Amino acid sequence: MRVIAGEHKGRALKPVPNHKTRPTTDKVKESVFHMIGPFFDGGTALDLFAGSGGLGIEALSRGVNTCVFVDQQPKAISVIHENLRTLKLESRAEVFRADAFRALKAAAKRELTFQYIFLDPPYKKFSYEELMLQILEYQLLAEDGTIVCEHDASEEVPDEVQHLKLIKTEKYGSNIGVSIFG
Repeated sequence: MRVIAGEHKGRALKPVPNHKTRPTTDKVKESVFHMIGPFFDGGTALDLFAGSGGLGIEALSRGVNTCVFVDQQPKAISVIHENLRTLKLESRAEVFRADAFRALKAAAKRELTFQYIFLDPPYKKFSYEELMLQILEYQLLAEDGTIVCEHDASEEVPDEVQHLKLIKTEKYGSNIGVSIFG
């Protein structure tokens, strides 16, 4: 696992040492950022179900100003902190150990909005539609914002959720799908 492009291109990232997380492969990460970026001029990101923090760190490396990382596993939180420290990105990040829905509610209380929201929950355990409805209800997505969903290739994602429309979907191998909403 490494940072693909930007300020920290080629730098290694530590993975979470357990079987509860599934890191986004470099190939998929590179493809995701070609679909939504590939580089950014500021903005904010939310890496929900962050695992090792790979998607949010990639966004920071490519020019996003700040990123909020959320995961509920203590080992994941520890690894995110370590990866941010190694790359000297702590000042541009916030890390929270929380359930995804509680984290969304907390972000709403702080009146945060994000240009990029990365949703990479454990496959087949969360409803992407329910997550996106909560994001919209709490007004967490900026007006021209993008939501990136990584999912099992066999999972169906909706074509639209309220005003959000499915912009692009790709499959990688037999088990990974990525869908972009905006």
